[in-house]
Amino acid sequence: MATSQDLPPKGGYDAIQWRRNLPSRGFRPSIYLGIMGAISLFGFWRLSVAMRIAREEKREKTWARIHLLPVLQAEADRDALRRHYATLEREKAIMKDHPDWADGKPVYHDGRLHLPSFVILEDTKSAR
Repeated sequence: MATSQDLPPKGGYDAIQWRRNLPSRGFRPSIYLGIMGAISLFGFWRLSVAMRIAREEKREKTWARIHLLPVLQAEADRDALRRHYATLEREKAIMKDHPDWADGKPVYHDGRLHLPSFVILEDTKSAR
């Protein structure tokens, strides 16, 4: 008894589908990479502009302080002179009954100016 063997059909079998046939969703990865690069480039550009403006404002503030320093120093000198003369007047009023007291005579005899290292505050209790 002879058995017949199964043979492929004439023309062969259809190709085996081994790849997934998924539709493409969205752009290619290179396009996403390009978009992200453009966004990053724009952000760094804005950062550099902001840093340049901040640097210019800091420079302007520094130069304003440099140019105002003589005015502020002159104002401090005027205030120190006013306080000095007020102290002399207060000293005169306190020591008026002592005949051998000399007004404004320096305490130190070295010929240099010694600025006071303390500030005399007015009595705050009587002001209330």
